[in-house]
Amino acid sequence: MTGSAGSAVGRAVDWQFAGTVGARLARPGPPVTEYTRRQAIEDLDRAAQAAEKPVREVTGLVAGGSAPRPGVVNRQEWIRAAAESMAVMTGGALPTGRGITGRVAGAQTGAILAFVSSGILGQYDPFAITGADAGDGRLLLVYPNVIAAERQLRVPASDFRLWVCLHEVTHLVQFTANPWLAGHMSAALGTLTAESGEDVAEVARRLVRAIRGGRSGEGVPAHGGGILGLLRTVQSEPQREALDQLLVLGTLLEGHADHVMDAVGPSVVPSVRLIRSRFDQRRQRRPSPPQRLLRALLGLDVKLSQYTRGRAFVDEVVARVGMARFNAVWSGPQSLPLPDEIESPQRWIDRVL
Repeated sequence: MTGSAGSAVGRAVDWQFAGTVGARLARPGPPVTEYTRRQAIEDLDRAAQAAEKPVREVTGLVAGGSAPRPGVVNRQEWIRAAAESMAVMTGGALPTGRGITGRVAGAQTGAILAFVSSGILGQYDPFAITGADAGDGRLLLVYPNVIAAERQLRVPASDFRLWVCLHEVTHLVQFTANPWLAGHMSAALGTLTAESGEDVAEVARRLVRAIRGGRSGEGVPAHGGGILGLLRTVQSEPQREALDQLLVLGTLLEGHADHVMDAVGPSVVPSVRLIRSRFDQRRQRRPSPPQRLLRALLGLDVKLSQYTRGRAFVDEVVARVGMARFNAVWSGPQSLPLPDEIESPQRWIDRVL
């Protein structure tokens, strides 16, 4: 992202400090021997490489050359990588925040990253810094969390590691086969984080109206309830459109990855049915009240909704028209589903196909 698109946020945060604070606050991973740790790292590295071929065969998405090897990291390493990526997404370089304000914002961001770092299994980051510049993209797998999850679920470790990699490698394939996706996401993020220049009093009035409406039972649209609904009330119209674009894109990407991992799974993961069943039960487990608050504030419940709604969209479209025709969705921004089409796949089929 260049220019002023994300500079308002980029200047406000000391991203280097965010990475440092987050790494210090991160909870330790599960206890493991050095042998177990090395074995998990080696297994995940092999599984990620093994997953690429069947994922490309099922999706029909092909890009020139092989994908780079994944980064198999611990929680602290993931936090630092995430801070670097967020600096790139918001138009800054490390460090971007200056003075006490930047460090306070950095500390807050670091605390959020520390919380998230305990649960994330893997991530394809299209904005990762992998060379002299930025934006080459990188697949990260967080091995302490994979070990913790497979122990909690009581599933075969090697199967679970490959199953996780099928999902994350699908994200890698999505972006490497369709380079425009990163630019589309970057542009929407730039609009979302830009200063709107609106009158503060008017923004405050909209927020009060939204809160009163919520108390009286008048809801915001279903795709923008709760914290997101309040966020939308203080945004400019271009920012609301950008937020919708990001939510729809995230729903598509996550749903597609979930569809692909289970389409590939039976042929390469012997215990895939057991893993899927127990993993879905884990997703649906009700968190404690403090966890529910944090999940709402961080948008994690939206993330879980994206898996379910996106998976239903992809399943239905592929069942009706096949994967080859579904892939029209990757032809450009105009072919992405609209918010109402996620809930009604036939509308997307009628419009695009």
